Amino acid sequence: MSLPLTNRWAVFTLTSVFFLLSQFYRASTAVISSDLIQDLNLNASDLSLLSSAFFYVFALVQIPLGLTLDRFGPRLTMSFLSLFGIAGALSFAWAETLEVAVGARILLGLGMACNLMGPFKLLTLWFTPGQFASLSTIMFSIGAAGSIVAASPLVALVQWVGWRWAFTLIAGFHASLTVLFFVLVRDRPPHSEHEHKGPGLPELISGLRILFRSRDYWIISVGTFCRYGIFAAIQTLWAGPYLMHGVGLSPMQAGNIILGLNLAFIIAGPMCGAFSDRIQRRKGVILAGLLGMGIILLALSLQSRQTSLFTFVLLFASFGVAGSTGGIMYTHIKERMPVHLAGTAMTGINLFTMFGAASFVHGLGVLMQKVYDHEAFSLSAFRLSFVLCAACMAVVFVLYLFTREGKITDNST
Repeated sequence: MSLPLTNRWAVFTLTSVFFLLSQFYRASTAVISSDLIQDLNLNASDLSLLSSAFFYVFALVQIPLGLTLDRFGPRLTMSFLSLFGIAGALSFAWAETLEVAVGARILLGLGMACNLMGPFKLLTLWFTPGQFASLSTIMFSIGAAGSIVAASPLVALVQWVGWRWAFTLIAGFHASLTVLFFVLVRDRPPHSEHEHKGPGLPELISGLRILFRSRDYWIISVGTFCRYGIFAAIQTLWAGPYLMHGVGLSPMQAGNIILGLNLAFIIAGPMCGAFSDRIQRRKGVILAGLLGMGIILLALSLQSRQTSLFTFVLLFASFGVAGSTGGIMYTHIKERMPVHLAGTAMTGINLFTMFGAASFVHGLGVLMQKVYDHEAFSLSAFRLSFVLCAACMAVVFVLYLFTREGKITDNST
């Protein structure tokens, strides 16, 4: 017997926990990178492939996922895909080779692929349009708590039970959350349960044509490809090796700095979203974040082993603040598309968001391995990566100046 939730804040909270779990899985390789390097005999290229496998499959399913969400709703889609995520977590926990671990990360990416777009779709069905930017950035901040769990707390858990049992325990929590979500959550409030029918395939294909003809869609997509790709590369993987191998800090010190990055992200995200809603502007807030990220990346490229711990905390926390504005890009594209294409539009740019993460997480590892070979984890290798990432941010900043602002109606094309 089901006991569906009728309180929109309860639905918001439960679905946000799903996004938190997704953020944990994608960021979890950063602080256990040394364990993975040792247990699975990995080099920099191997490590980057292992981490990026999650993002590659996550990105590949975004367009069909958007169509599925608009047709069948987030409850069934999220619950079904979550089963793959549970299997992936257990497989990863007991992997003995790189190939098995990569396969497990692929399952995790598939299982988590709907855990942002599904909640976003629920926001459009349970809340008013004027609340979307504020609630989406709050959800990003709640999700960032998953990255916090993947920092110092994960280090502590791994030191207690080992990384394999840590992921086994997390898989158990994941399974319990999936059952709870399927039993309690519904796609719409009770009074509108049967008022709307999902669009048919012809309407969905027509929606894709509208999306792909939009200049703003392509600029915002390129913007989020580089912005989140670079942010995720540092947050979910390379911050750990940079701080531990490049700078020489301990795993707990590195975990605490990554914790500071994610705390800053959590605190700043809702503030940026609320400010954007208050002034009813998206573009300027996003541009400020892009500029900030570029400046901080350049600053990171100038640091050395003599840099104080406080400086690293400050730089990474500032990086979290600048990166927190990226969630507003989803509001930006949502407002540039007709309302009935909300799910398709947001998954459309999420395709580029996650491909960006896969490309930068993997690409930076391959680059450092190719250029520096046995010194791939050296400070010089990371400096090169940060400079190249800063150059990408400069290009994206200029491109984003050409986006348009303001909401369009269902009759717009």
